[in-house]
Amino acid sequence: MRATQAATSIGRVTTVRLNSTDNAVSFDTDALVVGVHIGPDGPRPAPGAEGLDEALGGKLAATLDAVGVKGRPGEVAKVPTFGALTAPLLVVVGLGDAPDGDYDAETLRRAAGIAARALAGTGRAAFALPATRARQAGAIALGGLLGAYSFTRYRTVGDRQAPVGELTVLSDAEGAEDAVRRAVTVATSVSLVRDLVNTPPSDLWPARFAEIAQESGTAAGLSVEVLDERELKEGGYGGIVAVGQGSVNPPRLVRLAYGHPEATTTIAFVGKGITFDSGGLSLKPTTSMDWMKSDMGGAGAVLGALVAIAGLGLKVNAIGYLCLAENMPSGTAQRPSDVFTSFAGKTVEVLDTDAEGRLVLIDGIARAGQDDPDLIVDVATLTGAQIVALGWRTAGVMANDDALREEVVEIAGAEGEGAWGMPLPEDLRKGLDSPVADIANLHPERFGGMLTAAIFLREFVPDGVRWAHIDMAGPAFNKGEPHGYTPKGGTGAITRTLVGLAERYAG
Repeated sequence: MRATQAATSIGRVTTVRLNSTDNAVSFDTDALVVGVHIGPDGPRPAPGAEGLDEALGGKLAATLDAVGVKGRPGEVAKVPTFGALTAPLLVVVGLGDAPDGDYDAETLRRAAGIAARALAGTGRAAFALPATRARQAGAIALGGLLGAYSFTRYRTVGDRQAPVGELTVLSDAEGAEDAVRRAVTVATSVSLVRDLVNTPPSDLWPARFAEIAQESGTAAGLSVEVLDERELKEGGYGGIVAVGQGSVNPPRLVRLAYGHPEATTTIAFVGKGITFDSGGLSLKPTTSMDWMKSDMGGAGAVLGALVAIAGLGLKVNAIGYLCLAENMPSGTAQRPSDVFTSFAGKTVEVLDTDAEGRLVLIDGIARAGQDDPDLIVDVATLTGAQIVALGWRTAGVMANDDALREEVVEIAGAEGEGAWGMPLPEDLRKGLDSPVADIANLHPERFGGMLTAAIFLREFVPDGVRWAHIDMAGPAFNKGEPHGYTPKGGTGAITRTLVGLAERYAG
């Protein structure tokens, strides 16, 4: 039996342990999770479930057929074992067609997440999914932990069912311990981000977000600096000040820094942190406002990523900026046609106060340039146009460097976070010209809104610095039903991509 790895995720009692695969059928647990593939004569057990059919007296296929399981992805069934196994409950998840070669990590992550969601309220669950390689064990652990997430902080009645209490990954793969350890670290950070996104704005205003970042960052060993509204104004952060001036909750800028003595590369992440977006004086309709507590998801992802990077001890220098403000209408709010001076020194005409995310980001991007980074990546729930173009689950990636854009897309895909590379057409730049300032914050035409927003941001990237922009307006918040390891509400999207990017650049 390999060494045990254990951790408790934030706000939940969820533990991952690693054990040998020798006796899955007789493993002492409350529920045993196995996978099945689509077969010519019914579902076929996947690796990890060896001996299961024999233990059930050859009745596995008939049992699964009776409950309608064919082995398709997304299928899950709970079957009582009536003493045939040590575990009183068998949980079967579909894995689709058997792969010709290695198992895809995302398939295992989703299967484990589906099983974990189905096991809410169960004390212990052992996952006997295919895990002959370390990365597969890590994928199962990560999917199980993310699937076990629940946010019940504000429930006093109704469904307060706890997630599965203890997750055991059955694997004897070389290096599985490290893979599971990474999964626990990343899942804990993603859970932090989900909690932040799900918290109502009455409990998460800019100063409170900054306090949480201070607490979480310090606990992780990060250096943390917080600028308040006075320091922001004196420091020339015109965009953050302009967006936040309409709210009784003033803005903040948080700088998080992680360093490694052997690092040779510095990366900077900048996150949009609008703790609530009413649209300002350019007021949103009600149906577009009721989920705007999620408009700080970019800053949440940056915080989560920095905490995970520190937890993993990566040989890279990583800096994060959380650009925090609340966008509200009032007598002190910025007005359409106002002009402000950004931290970069460029003046911006505000044509629409609901195009506010880009205004806080430009100050963070310009400030990040003073850290002399090798690359800057900003992440934001920036435009409704992203949802129109790519849907709710696929982020748009734009960059001033084609190779960096494709690298971010590749890493996002490997982490199971949908992303698609998008262009920055030069003909759209003219639409941002202003008759009174250096640039306007909005293109007069509605088409290509995701692209023009990125073109606007590009104007504030320091010369010679590679930069990528991730628009995740849709992926940050799941308004539909849970799927895979993704819950309803906050998803923690792009946190894993930022961690993967840091791992790519680690020495």
